Amino acid sequence: MTALDHHRIAAPDGPAAPVLDVSGLRVAFDGVEAVRGVDLTLRRGEVLGLVGESGSGKSTVALAILGLLPATATAAGSVLLGGEQLVGAGDAALSRLRGSRIAMVFQDPLSAFTPVYRIGDQIAEAIRAHRDVSRAAARQRAVELLDLVGIPEPRARADAFPHEFSGGMRQRAMIAMAVANDPDVILADEPTTALDVTIQAQVLDVLRTAQRETGAAMLLVSHDLGVIAGQADRVAVMYAGRVVETAPVEALFTAPRMPYTLALIGAVPRLDGLEVVTGQEAQAAAGPEAVAEPGSPEGGSASEGGPTSGGGSAPQGGAASGEGAASGEGVTADEGSAPDAGSTSGDGDAPVPVVRTTRRALVPIPGAPPSPGALPAGCAFAPRCPLAEDACRQAEPALTQAGDGGHLAACLRSDALVGAAPADVFPVPRLPEPARVERAEREQVLRVEGLTKTFPLLKGVAFKRRVGSVYAVDGVDLDIRRGETLALVGESGSGKSTTLFEILGMTAPESGTVELLGTSVSELTKRQVAALRSRVQIVFQDPMASLDPRMTVGDIVTEPLRAQGASRAEAARAVPELLRQVGLEAAHAERFPHEFSGGQRQRVGIARALSVSPDLLVLDEPVSALDVSVQAGVLNLLHRLKAELGLSYLFVSHDLSVVRNIADRVSVVYLGRTVEAGDVERVFGHARHPYTQALLSAVPLPDPVAERRRARVLLAGDPPSPTTRHTGCRFRSRCPVYAALPEADRARCRDEVPAALPQAADHVTACHFPREREGITAPA
Repeated sequence: MTALDHHRIAAPDGPAAPVLDVSGLRVAFDGVEAVRGVDLTLRRGEVLGLVGESGSGKSTVALAILGLLPATATAAGSVLLGGEQLVGAGDAALSRLRGSRIAMVFQDPLSAFTPVYRIGDQIAEAIRAHRDVSRAAARQRAVELLDLVGIPEPRARADAFPHEFSGGMRQRAMIAMAVANDPDVILADEPTTALDVTIQAQVLDVLRTAQRETGAAMLLVSHDLGVIAGQADRVAVMYAGRVVETAPVEALFTAPRMPYTLALIGAVPRLDGLEVVTGQEAQAAAGPEAVAEPGSPEGGSASEGGPTSGGGSAPQGGAASGEGAASGEGVTADEGSAPDAGSTSGDGDAPVPVVRTTRRALVPIPGAPPSPGALPAGCAFAPRCPLAEDACRQAEPALTQAGDGGHLAACLRSDALVGAAPADVFPVPRLPEPARVERAEREQVLRVEGLTKTFPLLKGVAFKRRVGSVYAVDGVDLDIRRGETLALVGESGSGKSTTLFEILGMTAPESGTVELLGTSVSELTKRQVAALRSRVQIVFQDPMASLDPRMTVGDIVTEPLRAQGASRAEAARAVPELLRQVGLEAAHAERFPHEFSGGQRQRVGIARALSVSPDLLVLDEPVSALDVSVQAGVLNLLHRLKAELGLSYLFVSHDLSVVRNIADRVSVVYLGRTVEAGDVERVFGHARHPYTQALLSAVPLPDPVAERRRARVLLAGDPPSPTTRHTGCRFRSRCPVYAALPEADRARCRDEVPAALPQAADHVTACHFPREREGITAPA
């Protein structure tokens, strides 16, 4: 019996028997264990979140439970579904259970659906496979399920094929199929990863509603801590194939007792710009008065119960005693925010956290997760852990009691984390101070005004004819000054990538103006374009696809230099400094891209862009393919390079939390048009356009209390087709404000295109009826 068996956590409605009991689950691929002794328990009606970095074994656990592992894998241990053993069960027994008592929502619904069968028929087939009902009854039930998950016109949509649904609609249809037979357990494997944030919010709402309607237990696998904070009742954190911490969701986020969990929380950028700091850093940054108990006149010492209170010494190089300790200088406590931030740890002796608004470096976890075939001795996290002792490297720690309510952690130093913030344990670099020059006095690097771009819509095979147009960009305005980061945000299909191509193409736009460094691209000769290209460089989303696998890193980073006429010797001399600037070593120049991690490859891409000393870096989703801990290091690097080299960034991202961390200004685009723009703090803190408000409210916060108390603006449906020439406000078909307007005001939205009007200093909104809404980025 494992330690976990002694500390089973009851579901909210009492200590009922578990519907799913996983004990000692092991999965090996060709003899290499990817899952090493996982124990999980799910009771009816509860949601267990399973989190961890790529390769930690999360998805493998879900597939092993359902018996969907590939033939090369072997599973051992026990998986009991209502007392019935699934490990080792035959195909016939598993087929009887799949879809009836246990169901799965896959990450990619387009691959999960059969492309040649209609959606309604596939859902009806799942019903008839487990119930003795007629085709007509199964069809009617399929229509009802599509209606339950929010598919508009469900009877007509049931006749559609999977490719005729949008991504969000396919995921909702997948949820409908999963709950068709009222299963006891739903396994949701990264169900929102590939979706836009607004569609993600819809799908999560549908998933939670469906789970509550059926009363099923749910295992929610996700890399997004914000999603887990908003949906889960309990959380299990995986690292190197093991569960290293499990706790009720609030306890895990407010008082983690495993260094890996603490680092993950510190690596996540927050949309609300808040961070909770405790321990030594709190007193150093905010002063004794700021850590007083809410409602109490007395101040408290932030250092009591800090990371050294467990008997261990403070980690060398930690933020409490290094340059990271000063990273929050000049920041005051944000009184009144996150009222539950003062909760103490399970031991009851942790200091009261301070909540403050700041822009500071994120917590990068040093090193990389170990390969399953080359695990270190003892704790698998010890090589990356600042608190590791000799005992940590001798034997792998078991899950043991670390707090109240079934809080377990596999860490010998868990007591040292009582009241600790991530920066108390992990070294956090200090962000350079930005140059304090008024924006109006800085050189304009890029100006885009009224940019439009249409593509022909063609029909025919041999003789194509134009039958319409795709209005990809239809009125985008951008303004970037030297040393400034402008983020371009919006849903898929909003025109972000087309805008980048138009800027980087340096050709005369279809209409509108594009000026680079004070020169209109419409007036450039070919020779001038060639000279200007070195001053504008791009960093791509997928570093592996953008690096030539046959070239060494040294050749890759100097390729732009050679293209500009530098000799091989001159280029070679530049390599060591370029690699040093991005945190790599000169010796790395002889390696090939496949020998690096994802974060290191992205650093190589950045070094290549820097080789020609550009004025403007265009960053196209540069961290979206990276794990959160690696993402933190890249974002910190971009902050440092901007300050040291005076760079300007055009940063394209769908992740508004990342935008809050990296950007100075933001431009929100919808269906090819700028709808709101300005200083990032103003736009995020006082959004006036309903589309911006919907985007912000849909971004999950890695804070269970704040996440469940925020105001929500759920949009109906998907964006309209860009092939339609829209009149008036193009957002009105999804706008919650428009739906509540009187007819006279609606007519104005239908007929008149809203102009971008100033709302405050450096803040414009293109809306006829702009209004601020409280509680979007944080509880009101």
